[in-house]
Amino acid sequence: MATRAELWASLGPLPQTQPSLLSNGESKIIEGGVVSRLVLNLNGRQDVPALLLIPDMDRPKSGWPVMLWNHAHGGKYELGKEEIILGRPSLFNDEWSKQLLNRGIAILCIDHWAFGERALSTESALFKRFLWNGEVMWGWMVHDSIAAINWLESHPDFDINKLATAGISMGSTMAWWVAALDERVTLCLDLCCMSDFSTLLELDTLDGHGVYYYVPDLVKQFSTSDINSLIAPRAHLCCAGLQDALTPPSGLRVIDKNLKQIYSNLGMAENWHLHCEDVGHVETEEMRKLCLTWIDNHLLG
Repeated sequence: MATRAELWASLGPLPQTQPSLLSNGESKIIEGGVVSRLVLNLNGRQDVPALLLIPDMDRPKSGWPVMLWNHAHGGKYELGKEEIILGRPSLFNDEWSKQLLNRGIAILCIDHWAFGERALSTESALFKRFLWNGEVMWGWMVHDSIAAINWLESHPDFDINKLATAGISMGSTMAWWVAALDERVTLCLDLCCMSDFSTLLELDTLDGHGVYYYVPDLVKQFSTSDINSLIAPRAHLCCAGLQDALTPPSGLRVIDKNLKQIYSNLGMAENWHLHCEDVGHVETEEMRKLCLTWIDNHLLG
């Protein structure tokens, strides 16, 4: 059985940094709440710009359930964290932030390495720099996400016992890695990037994913199912398109079979669900409705 310690070890040497707020910049009112621009110290090497969205509701301004939203890739390096406000073509619409805020859920979204305000080097150059130093780019990206959760936990405004993580594409992959490694996550929602590693190898479709995706020696130790098994028995909804080259259907069937068995053995079969539609690499209206239902039932319920 895969362990978290082994999965952490696969990500190479990582910093031991106490997360802190470096600056709290401009705040403005948006539909459903207030968005603030922060800069966080999460890794001791590069400052991390972030967006923090707080609901505008008639209730005490503390103890908010919180969503760690993970932005996608899509070659839109300039977009980064702004996705949670502006949306992106692969999302059904740009209302994720409004729909979460209207439910009384705070949202944190950080810029990852090579994206948004951290697009200081290309993804390729960063990957090579990490590799030359015996480090794993994806490891540092996952580290920043979990360090962001550590910062949330230190902040009295948020209820870390009601923590969700979600995203589409690269953000989906980040969501299930974070949920696998961090037991504080109550609910994982991943959209359009549950890829079975062995199937990608069999079909020779590795170039569908960016270089960030590839962790040295990973497939010698872990399958996609192994990693996701670490989320069980917590709630996990996966949505995928059957025409999406990044998530071949044959691989989805393998993962679904394995996780159904794992959740069933734990007596929590209802906490895992794979929802597929005959579409490509996009979120659909039905996917959005299903995600919001799972939020209502598993995070807020």
